[in-house]
Amino acid sequence: MSQTNPTFSGSSPGRPASRSRRRARTSEPVPYDFKRPVQLSREHQRILQLGFDTFARQAMTVFTSALRSVCHVEVTKVEQSTYHEYVDSLGGMTYMTLFTNEPMPGSGVLEIPLNAVMSCIDHMLGGPGSGRQPERPLTDIESGVIKGVVARLLGEMRYSLADIVSVEPEITGVEYSPQFAQVAGPADIVVVVRLELRIADRAHRMTVCLPFNGLLPHLTAAAAPAPVSNRERAERERAAGMLQGKFQTVPVDVSVRFRSTGLDSATLSTLQLGDVLRLAHPASAPLDVTVDDTVFAHATAGAQGPRLAALIVATPEESK
Repeated sequence: MSQTNPTFSGSSPGRPASRSRRRARTSEPVPYDFKRPVQLSREHQRILQLGFDTFARQAMTVFTSALRSVCHVEVTKVEQSTYHEYVDSLGGMTYMTLFTNEPMPGSGVLEIPLNAVMSCIDHMLGGPGSGRQPERPLTDIESGVIKGVVARLLGEMRYSLADIVSVEPEITGVEYSPQFAQVAGPADIVVVVRLELRIADRAHRMTVCLPFNGLLPHLTAAAAPAPVSNRERAERERAAGMLQGKFQTVPVDVSVRFRSTGLDSATLSTLQLGDVLRLAHPASAPLDVTVDDTVFAHATAGAQGPRLAALIVATPEESK
């Protein structure tokens, strides 16, 4: 016998609003270009995120020690883009260090805003590193001062990406106009890592651009599962066997029941002691053997000595 209870989908007044606000925050639409499918998988993004998180920590140490001021660097985004889109996202004038990616083909870019570079030079030469800095190309002396910091940053990049690819970056040039830094074709796919550089209380964005085609084979190899030794395989098989053996002795609650019978609320509310209900279970049908409301066998009612019992019988499908 079973009763169909009314269900209510409502909840407390505050929950639907909070759930809708949470949905609005996490399901913002993102444009998708079918002519240029996304090739940077989430696993590859995670690997790059881990590598450049290490780079950000090391870069924070480099800036703090060179500027003798509290600095902070963190990764804000790792994304796939075209080189044209990357160039358009930069300012009209910035400080772009071009470097080789051996053994990967192509060149990479380490871009730091010119205002941040001027502020770093001001700090290293004993100045206050104020927010207002000149927008112009660096002099030979200023270039020599900042070049040491950039070289240290590229060294830390080599260390941070060692688990992905043993890259040996070497500086090949500096550009101030993004339009003139032709390290890739406009439609070439690149990986752009966006970072935030904070010097004292001032925040600056910083980017790293790497060629996607040269990086993809190394990302695929880094994402591949590590080979399993014979000893580890034997340990896993032994653990699986022990787990399977323990499952065989786990006690479970089993119910033997008639098929459910529907009953309206009016009849249910007038039931009294001694009333008889007609069950919907056919007399010739076996009983259902269930665990957590899941029927896994059928049985007939019986007795074994003074105790009630059930004899497992073939299901209708098995008897056909």
